[in-house]
Amino acid sequence: MPDQPQQLPGFVHVYSGKVRDLYAPLDPGSGQPREDQLLLVASDRISAFDVVLDSPIPDKGEVLTRLSLWWCSQLDDLVPNHVVSTAVPDAVRGRGVLVERLRMLAVECVARAYLTGGGLGEYTATGAVSGIPLPPGLVDGDRLPEPIFTPSTKAPVGEHDEPIPYAVVEAELGADLAARVRDLTVAILERGNRIAAARGILLADTKVEFGMRGDEVVLADEVLTPDSSRFWPADEWEPGHPQTSFDKQYVRDWLTSPASGWSKSSGEPPPPLPDDVVARTRAKYVEAYERLTGERF
Repeated sequence: MPDQPQQLPGFVHVYSGKVRDLYAPLDPGSGQPREDQLLLVASDRISAFDVVLDSPIPDKGEVLTRLSLWWCSQLDDLVPNHVVSTAVPDAVRGRGVLVERLRMLAVECVARAYLTGGGLGEYTATGAVSGIPLPPGLVDGDRLPEPIFTPSTKAPVGEHDEPIPYAVVEAELGADLAARVRDLTVAILERGNRIAAARGILLADTKVEFGMRGDEVVLADEVLTPDSSRFWPADEWEPGHPQTSFDKQYVRDWLTSPASGWSKSSGEPPPPLPDDVVARTRAKYVEAYERLTGERF
């Protein structure tokens, strides 16, 4: 479970997810939490298989925050975002962003450009992903004929997101809004891939979240980070087996290797990560940031 959130003068803690902590600013006049804004703080926690690990990754929260802000600027003509200000308390500077409080949609919006991970498992069993039929004979890492929208449930901390058919999204959101978030999710993946390709990176899939500002769909949480997306080095892409990655797939791979001595089916919590796995994971996050943005971290 997430560690205890830090105390921030002028803010009250309202929620902790697997990686992020949310605080409400206190109104100076009334001392009551404001209802129009939140402070979103990315921690150095890392999760795998929907479990928060005991081993933090140094600087991870800052990498995620800075990369999300960079991507927001690349996408702002495509979709508005929830960012209000980066003027935050010193204790969370670099990791915190003041954001607009939105009515969040209860669907995880996932788009895939390549077949891997949970999508590969579905395809192997059924020939389809989220009910979308795909050509026969695809293998791990294959590029899909076109990007597809493969939504999932938004599970509480410690529980697993489950794939859902598009019809369930329509039933939850209504046909018009479902089509809007589907098209936006795919457009974000396509824009991300065009930008990443120029930097030698393939964007295999991504998960985004949306909220509502009145009737307007707004991008929220994080976008196109190594936590929410799979990034692959383009020059090493070779379908038929798992790909080298810049994301937390490296941690998942270690946990499922004989080296960890752990089994997903054991019901036991995952073991702490060795120092070298922590260091290599940090290096992968930083390299993804530097290659995508062109900036030194």
